[in-house]
Amino acid sequence: MHDIKAIRENPAAFDAALARRGLSAMSSEILALDADRRAKIAAAEAAQADQNKASKDVGAAKARGDDAEFDRLRALVAEKKAEIARLTAQAAEEDAALRDMLSRIDNLPLDEVPFGRSEEDNVEVRRWGTPRSFNFAPKEHFEIAGVKPGMDFETAAKLSGSRFVVLKGAVIRVHRALAQFMLDTHVNDHGLTECWTPVLVKDEAMFGTGNLPKFTEDSYRTTNGWWLVPTSEVTLTNFVAGDIVEESALPMRMTAHTQCFRSEAGSAGKDTTGMLRQHQFEKVEMVTICTPETALAEHDRMTRCAETILEKLGLPYRTIVLCTGDMGFGSQKTHDLEVWLPGQNRYREISSCSTCGQFQARRMNARYRPASGGKPEFVATLNGSGLAVGRCLIAVLENGQQADGSVDLPAVLHPYLGGKTRISASGHLE
Repeated sequence: MHDIKAIRENPAAFDAALARRGLSAMSSEILALDADRRAKIAAAEAAQADQNKASKDVGAAKARGDDAEFDRLRALVAEKKAEIARLTAQAAEEDAALRDMLSRIDNLPLDEVPFGRSEEDNVEVRRWGTPRSFNFAPKEHFEIAGVKPGMDFETAAKLSGSRFVVLKGAVIRVHRALAQFMLDTHVNDHGLTECWTPVLVKDEAMFGTGNLPKFTEDSYRTTNGWWLVPTSEVTLTNFVAGDIVEESALPMRMTAHTQCFRSEAGSAGKDTTGMLRQHQFEKVEMVTICTPETALAEHDRMTRCAETILEKLGLPYRTIVLCTGDMGFGSQKTHDLEVWLPGQNRYREISSCSTCGQFQARRMNARYRPASGGKPEFVATLNGSGLAVGRCLIAVLENGQQADGSVDLPAVLHPYLGGKTRISASGHLE
């Protein structure tokens, strides 16, 4: 949500920031609606003053027996009362329209974010690891012999349709181990607080993180009005919705492992094979609530937390800064981590870490009380994948595959697998 005061003070800067996002100028439309709303509020206040004065004068007219003036003033009071009701209702409608307009406009990019129109303009920051050289043609995850027994798309299609998978045996054991490893690393090494949250939320929670109203079609809604979360960013960020927290309680750094649900609207034809893009998946999410002044440092810290997971797993990756034209709706700045997938011979996104500034906090009315005193201010919020478990599974399987169809597993997962170190070509943990 945007600050209407900031738009009033510098509409040209607001439009310039939108232009960097590839969006049309909107300040004139916004300010026209805002001015009309404020004018009606002022007119209602003036009418209220007139009503108050007339009400006071009614008694005086009656006391002195001036029936004509008494009747005139009573009619004036009734007229002003109706005028106030009409103006107040109109102002409320325009306030709702203004709020809806502001809620649908993308967050403004930070000045340091590179300008661009698409993913082709994203900027690589660094790389870690060297993609493995294979003495055979590496396969995609669902083609590996040892993986096939544990990755069942046919049964999933029978149960639910396309973009679902049933994981079994060794494959689901590795999947579960990955999630546990991620959580342990974030809690023990990175100091994040582990949470377990609902996957069904109310409208207000989805609105707070920017999923509603603009992205209604991208999410699933139950018949009784709950929404299935697209990620636990929704629940973790909304922990502070409507609250005023003490600055001493910040930063709040949290992580959660949940099921996630996305309709993948607009992704027709993309990644239709394998389990890269699913309607139901699992993710270990990271969320930070902090002061605006510390948000960029927290962004780098969060990115480093995600990078560490990949490094411990020995998975080559690159870190990129998304350009203005490729950032998500609520982001001020985003780092994407892309892991190397030898089966596709390319890097693919596995984590997206974003700082949202006060954009989400303003939607949630989430504030903090400065330690130095003064009125409460909006917090800053950040979110990032730490990591997408299914995509991490894909990367582990593809990077560890062997010529005979077996898969060597990263050493950090061995303790989570009872000392097992590989998936055999027949699909068993050994």
